[in-house]
Amino acid sequence: MRLIGKEEIENIAIGAALLGTGGGGDPYIGKLMALQAVEEYGPIRLLDPEEVPDDALVVPSAMMGAPTVMVEKIPNGDEAVAAFKALEEYLGKKIYATMPIEAGGVNSMLPLALAARLGLPVIDADGMGRAFPELQMVTFHLEGVSATPMVISDEKGNSLLLNTIDSVWAERIARKATIEMGGSVMNAIYQMDGKTMKKSSIHHILSLEEKIGARIRTALKNSKHPIDEILELTNGHQLFQGKVTDIDRKTQDGFAKGTASIEGIGSNTGKTCKLHFQNEHLLAEVDGQVVCVTPDLIAVLDAETGMPITTEGLRYGARCLVIGMPCDPKWRTPKGIEVAGPEYFGYSAPYQPVEELVLVKEEV
Repeated sequence: MRLIGKEEIENIAIGAALLGTGGGGDPYIGKLMALQAVEEYGPIRLLDPEEVPDDALVVPSAMMGAPTVMVEKIPNGDEAVAAFKALEEYLGKKIYATMPIEAGGVNSMLPLALAARLGLPVIDADGMGRAFPELQMVTFHLEGVSATPMVISDEKGNSLLLNTIDSVWAERIARKATIEMGGSVMNAIYQMDGKTMKKSSIHHILSLEEKIGARIRTALKNSKHPIDEILELTNGHQLFQGKVTDIDRKTQDGFAKGTASIEGIGSNTGKTCKLHFQNEHLLAEVDGQVVCVTPDLIAVLDAETGMPITTEGLRYGARCLVIGMPCDPKWRTPKGIEVAGPEYFGYSAPYQPVEELVLVKEEV
């Protein structure tokens, strides 16, 4: 166990935005909420997964909805507290700890803010190792953990308790409710015991986010570009360098969906990269050739600073680097590919590991 304070939050916010693959919500908003909570309630206890008792009740916390909505409809923090209190009342048991459901910009921050307010520890683990757009796209689901009972709450004071036949139905019903509740909600979801959490989660993800953020900030202080540090920590590959020339983005069905076109510069002059996203970047092509595809991670970084850029933050004219990173091995299983691979999202390209696609690209 160790304590998380303001410095750690600053670093985690940057690392979470990078691993969030463009999604998971605005990291700036989440960071401010976490910093305010620490200011008011003190440092947050961060637990190693192995420190959690096997019979302890663990409940991840997250925002659900379109990141584009959250830029204008900022949560006040009461939504997450209401969701947790309602789930505790339903289960008749106190929640021992919370954790992020994903490594996303805001979704790595909100559990920290909630934990500070409720005096709970946060577990150094999550359910994705990245961000994904749908509720069933978690390693908990791969291990057979049910998303429900779950509670979703909005800023107006509405709360909804769901019990569904499976996690896919939880996604369908909760997504419709989220749209009616203004496009974004907070949820308490995937309640499980400590033993199940240890088996089904991706361990030490907050620590990795913290390392990534610290390396980026240190590089910038020393007037160095952090790209080499980032690629080393994530086993990543630089896929493209260019300037954003076109963005087709819309909020539809509770998601931020679209494509971005990037015109090559430097060694990529004369080439074009196209990114496809649904909250998160899911497929990257260079001149029509796939160079990285879900469930592997695709991130866009500012070419000058190396800071991650979210899908809602992409702007015309922005100079950027596109990188690809291997996902956790849990996602490279047949079940993982079925749940979050390219076919699920309607892409015809079969899944190939990013390290193999990069080798093919270099040979061409």
